[in-house]
Order: sequence, then C-alpha cells, then structure tokens
Amino acid sequence: MTERVVLAYSGGLDTSVCIGWIAEETGAEVVAVAVDVGQGGEDLDVIRKRALDCGAVEAEVADAKDEFADEYCLPAIKANALYMDKYPLVSALSRPTIVKHLVAAARKHGASTVAHGCTGKGNDQVRFEAGISSLAPDLKCIAPVRDYAMTRDKAIAFCEEKGLPIATTKKSPYSIDQNVFGRAVETGFLEDIWNAPIEDVYDYTSNPATPREADEVVITFDKGVPVAVDGKPVTVLQAIQQLNERAGAQGIGRIDMVEDRLVGIKSREVYESPGGIALITAHQELENVTVERELARYKRQVEQRWTELVYDGLWFSPLKRALDGFIDEANQHVSGDIRMTLHGGRAVVTGRKSEQSLYDFNLATYDTGDSFDQSMSKGFIEIFGLSSKIAAQRSLHAERDADQA
Repeated sequence: MTERVVLAYSGGLDTSVCIGWIAEETGAEVVAVAVDVGQGGEDLDVIRKRALDCGAVEAEVADAKDEFADEYCLPAIKANALYMDKYPLVSALSRPTIVKHLVAAARKHGASTVAHGCTGKGNDQVRFEAGISSLAPDLKCIAPVRDYAMTRDKAIAFCEEKGLPIATTKKSPYSIDQNVFGRAVETGFLEDIWNAPIEDVYDYTSNPATPREADEVVITFDKGVPVAVDGKPVTVLQAIQQLNERAGAQGIGRIDMVEDRLVGIKSREVYESPGGIALITAHQELENVTVERELARYKRQVEQRWTELVYDGLWFSPLKRALDGFIDEANQHVSGDIRMTLHGGRAVVTGRKSEQSLYDFNLATYDTGDSFDQSMSKGFIEIFGLSSKIAAQRSLHAERDADQA
C-alpha cells in the first residue's frame, strides 16, 4: 500500500508546490487539508479544487470558525492571555485547531505522516509538531521548507516546470498570518526594528489618528463567556467579529513589539487584534469587580504560565489542561456588563454592572452611610506590620552592637 502524507494546505504557492514536491521526495500520496479559522480569502471549494489540480489524491476543507472561537479563542479571553503583556496569541491559538483536523484526516485516510509549510526559524513548526505528537505520537512530521530546503525560488521553478494551476506573482514584502482573532505581520522592512510600521501594513484596523466619533459598546459576560453585545445575544464568534469591526474602525488592537520566540531569537512582529483586545480588556475589568482578591492575584500568575504554554505550542500538554480547570473555576462568577468607549486606538472601560459584584458601595463610600468600621484599622495595621517591625528591631540592635564594638 502506498504511503500517505496529510498536508496542512493553505491554497497558496508554497503549500500547492508541497503537494508535488512531497510526492517526488517521498513517493507518498498527498492528502491536502485546509481549515478555515476565519482567515478570509478564497472560497473553500476553490481551495479544495486547486489541491486536487496540483496532484493531491484527496482534499478536505473544514469550516472551523465557530470551533476556533469557542474552543480556542474563548479560553484565551478567560485567561486574559497576552504574551509578554501584549500579544493575544493570534497565530498560536489557530495551530492546535488545525492540528486536530490534520490528525483526524491522517486517521481517516490511513496516513503515517503529517506535513506543514513552516520554516525552521519560527514558532509554528513547534506548535504543529508538538501538537501532533501529543494527539498522535505514532505520526511522523515533515516540513519541506525546512527539511528539503524548498526555497521560494525553487518553489516557483517547480510550479512552472510542472505547469501547476497557481499564480507565481511577486511575493508580498510581508509574511502575513491571519484568522478571525487577529492578524500577524512580519519580515520586509519591519525586520529593521528602527523602522516604524506604515499604514499599508494594517488591514483589520483603521488609522487611530483619523478624527471620528467615539463608539460606546456594552459587552455582557456569563461565567467569562461573552454572550451579548449591546444587549443582543451573540455567539463567541459573533462577539469577536462584531468587535473586530467596531474596535477596528477605531484603530484599536494595533501592537508593534519585539518578542522572544521559542527558538531563542528575538523577532519584530506587528499584530492587529481589535476584537481580541476589546474582549480581553472588558473581561479583565469584570474580573476586577467579581473575583476575590487572593484568587485574582494567583490567577495572574496562572495566566502568564498558561499564555507561555500556548505560545510555546503546548496546547495539549498536561499542565495546560490542568490550568484550564483552574481558569474555568476562577471564571464562575465573572458575569455582568462592561461598558466601554472605543475611540482613538483605545478601549476605555467607563461602567461596570454585575449581580456577582464584590464591590460594596457602603463599604467603599467616604460619605454618609459608610459601613466600614475605621476603628478596627489601627489594630489591624499593628498586627499586619508586626513581623516587619520585629525584623527591623533586630537590624537596629545589630547596627548598635556593631557601632559599640
């Protein structure tokens, strides 16, 4: 029986060439799998036909937008996931979604190997291969660009030699990855970290410096899940899409950063995630209202570790799954409304309302009706600072003894 390889297929030049390239290098039949995570572009049926025209023996396409939003973006929102306090894991979240479909296709078609189009310098190779090995330890992985030195020049030459039905137009100056949660842009002139991004880098967001009317929005959460926008019920996917449009129109969600890649290098990245940043901003503020202090403090530590695990490609790891349980539990009371003003590149919270609120007006007020017994504070401070006071006294005694010696 002929070996089969399942290929993560985008429909572009590189992965189209990979179909014939893999067949020639390995002698295997190629099954192409394209997964729609809201990246836009061509129709899935067009992509499927192209894969077959380029030599795939089978081609599968999957509309995974709701799956991606519900099972991958939502946990990131609940975790307030911002890698290095900035990046909302746009690409890192889509990889495990795609991996699940690749593994399912490998089982269905009896494939022994999964292939992807990543280079040997980036994070995505790790995300694909670590994910595949976690779900299917028996499957092998290959990456033609990395393993067989399939450069773009070679890909174009191969395409022309074989007469493949795909345009070999001049490559964009940028490397772009996008999905419904956001957009990642790198390479080109951005590799000089002194160069400022120009407007044509952006697509999901308008220029925040352009004068325009502010937009006020109310987002409703139920146990950490966004369930309504301005009082109208939404799915998680619809919440992201609507806020992409509204926050994006105000220039919200632009991120320009130098980040620490898993492979040990620093990389300059430009991101856009208007819906993601708006939802995380709202979710964080609702947690401030509804989550008890010690739980909130500890959750911030968990959030950082969770985010690092996902960034590093360990979505299916035991630690990540265990932290999921903690984060879900911490979100049990994160229900209510957050009002935000979207304007000038910022999502600013202006109102909070929750039946699960831990904010007590009578305890917080300094006016008539104050129910906080201030007389208790003096004794509390004495006890709270006692250990530091005793340590300070010891240091003072030691200094005196040293002076007298």
